[in-house]
Amino acid sequence: MHTITINPKAVIGDNCNIHKGVTIGQENRGARKAVLYVGNRVYIGVNSSITGNVIIGDDVLIGPNSHVNCNIPSHSVVFGNLCIIKHRMILQKLCNKHNLEMSENSVNNRRIVKNTVLLYVRTILILFVSLYTGRVVLNTLGVDDYGVYQVVGGVVAMFSVISGALSNSISRYITYGIGKGDKEGLVRTFSTSIIIQFVISAVVLILCEVVGVWFLNCKMDIPDGRLIAANWVLQCSLIIFVVGLISTPYNACIIAHEHMNAFAYISIIEVVLKLVVVYVLSISPFDKLQTYVVLLVVVSIFIRLLYSLYCSKHFEECRSKLLYDKGIFKEMIGFAGWNFFSNAAYIFNTQGVSLLVNVYFGVVLNAARGIATQVDSAVLQFVNNFTMAINPQITKSYASGDKDRLNFLICKGARFSYYLLFLVTLPILFETESILTLWLKIVPEYTVTFVRLSFIGMLVTCLGTTGYTACFATGNIKKYTLWITLSGSMVFFITWIAYFLDAGVVATYWVYIIVYIFTQVIRLWIMKGLLDFPVMMFVNDVLLKISIPTILSVIFPFVIVYTVEASIIRMLITCGISIISASFYIYMFGLTKGEKTVIVNKTKIALNRLLRK
Repeated sequence: MHTITINPKAVIGDNCNIHKGVTIGQENRGARKAVLYVGNRVYIGVNSSITGNVIIGDDVLIGPNSHVNCNIPSHSVVFGNLCIIKHRMILQKLCNKHNLEMSENSVNNRRIVKNTVLLYVRTILILFVSLYTGRVVLNTLGVDDYGVYQVVGGVVAMFSVISGALSNSISRYITYGIGKGDKEGLVRTFSTSIIIQFVISAVVLILCEVVGVWFLNCKMDIPDGRLIAANWVLQCSLIIFVVGLISTPYNACIIAHEHMNAFAYISIIEVVLKLVVVYVLSISPFDKLQTYVVLLVVVSIFIRLLYSLYCSKHFEECRSKLLYDKGIFKEMIGFAGWNFFSNAAYIFNTQGVSLLVNVYFGVVLNAARGIATQVDSAVLQFVNNFTMAINPQITKSYASGDKDRLNFLICKGARFSYYLLFLVTLPILFETESILTLWLKIVPEYTVTFVRLSFIGMLVTCLGTTGYTACFATGNIKKYTLWITLSGSMVFFITWIAYFLDAGVVATYWVYIIVYIFTQVIRLWIMKGLLDFPVMMFVNDVLLKISIPTILSVIFPFVIVYTVEASIIRMLITCGISIISASFYIYMFGLTKGEKTVIVNKTKIALNRLLRK
């Protein structure tokens, strides 16, 4: 039992609050021998002690477990065994500052959630339409023409390494400018980026018309009679690419300003137009492949115009006259120069490998790889939407110097990116063949294997997305780009060697998985030096937390798949069990106590709202 001990000679004022375990005593010898005095409206916390020749003023708060052995002025707060004294006004200012920071973080967190939800609405719309249009396009074009479309489009994509480097540079500088609150600099950055994109468009056009046309007509494996159609695909893909390139600064502004609703609204229009394309393709009397790529050009131009109009209406920097800033130009080009190598690794590992598949195995396997890529892109949108919402916050946290929040966003972003992707991919991994057959009817050879292995590769690479954004936010990307590019580019070269040595077409996916596991280790090492990032924080908060749910979640679906004969009913059961199992284990072992509390509270609020209705 906790008691209160008060010396009978002590003087205690009015309206004092004395909690359990408090001792108000006196010293019986020396200079401190005296009866203490406690003023009015004094709060004395649990297990605190006051001794000696002490005078305590009015309106004083003494914190729990404090030891007071000196005079305390009025309107003060006391805490600790060392008797630390702070004036209430000072503490109030500190609290107000802290509350403001917490409020800003809370607003930012809510913005991330809101933007993620809007982007997921967009994704679901695009996903369903993409699945439907993909099936119709494959069945209408046939496996060979579909393979031609995929591999020839990849030739243009090879040149996107130039635009991709500058696109990332533009997004970084615009987001960084918003984080710093530099409106004038933001206008100069946007204007300069527009000029840069026009210049790069001209360069890409020349390269594609010279190198791309030669490679298509002289080196690629195109079925007899389809070379003219293949050239149509090349030219239309080039137009789509250039239109997108010129519009990149506008899209970067939307993301940097976190107006994710624009993507959701315009995507509805895009979805409707793609459905129209599919309908026109099915009734067109002309060459199906040529008709398809021409219609895609029309849709691309229209959608890009909508994005440009939206930006001009909502963002001041997009309405300004074009201004050329030599300093910003050099800075962005320098940044993009190193970014170029990073994008080169990605392009060669995707489109470059597709060209190798075409040269060694033909367009049928290009069709299979194209379907796997389409599935990957659709699924990856679930993660990209989350990272698209969180990336501006990462850049702004670095720009404002908030290191703690930066590290928090890196780890939490990586972990939740993995969970989102895992929830989507797990059921597909177990029922790949059934889902593809139900979706496409015609499933090219190796498609099932390609999809499964590419999903595993995606789960590995998604862990590094937030770290990539954080490193690029610094602007000092030389070391990062050099090491990541050297390691990542090994996918293309090792695949080339493997195919030359008569390895199977599946070899490239295993090479990708192994190389990118190694790349993730390198990325953490670079982050430690560049950002002073605590690697063990990533290990504990990300890697360890995702491992247990990943292992446990596959048990029940695995048992079902290998004990029950394939059917639609088994597919539905497996998918349901996979999602339930993954959700349960993620909640039990993959979340912190605070995250669990948030989920429970949000669930209760949602249920209460439903019950009220």
